[in-house]
Amino acid sequence: MKQLVLVFIGGGFGSIFRYLLTKYLNNPDTGIPYGTFFVNVFGSLLIGAILGLAIKNQALNQNQTLFLATGFCGGLTTFSAFAYENHLFLKSGNLTHFFLYTIASFTVGLAAVFIGMYVVKVA
Repeated sequence: MKQLVLVFIGGGFGSIFRYLLTKYLNNPDTGIPYGTFFVNVFGSLLIGAILGLAIKNQALNQNQTLFLATGFCGGLTTFSAFAYENHLFLKSGNLTHFFLYTIASFTVGLAAVFIGMYVVKVA
C-alpha cells in the first residue's frame, strides 16, 4: 500500500509540473506543442538519470525509484497528449509539423534517456 501512495503522490507532483510547463510553453498561435515536447524530453532525461542511479550501486532504493521514476516521471511525461497533438497536425493537413514533431520526440527523447544514464555514469 505504501508503494501505491508513493506513486500516487509522485504522479501528482509530476502532473502539476507538466500542467504548468505546458500552459506556459505550448504556443496557441502556431499550434506547436513546445511544452509537451519539453516535458517528454526532460522526463526522458530525468528517468534515465533516476534509473541510472538506481542501477549504479543501488544509489536509490525501491521506494525512491517508484516515487521518482514511476510516479513523478510518469505524471510529468505524456504520450496521450503527444498522440493527440499529432492527430491535430494530421487533421489540419500539417504533415511537416507532424513528421518533425514525431521524429524529434522519439529521437531526442531516446537520446535524453541515454544522456541521463551517461550523466550518472551508467551507460
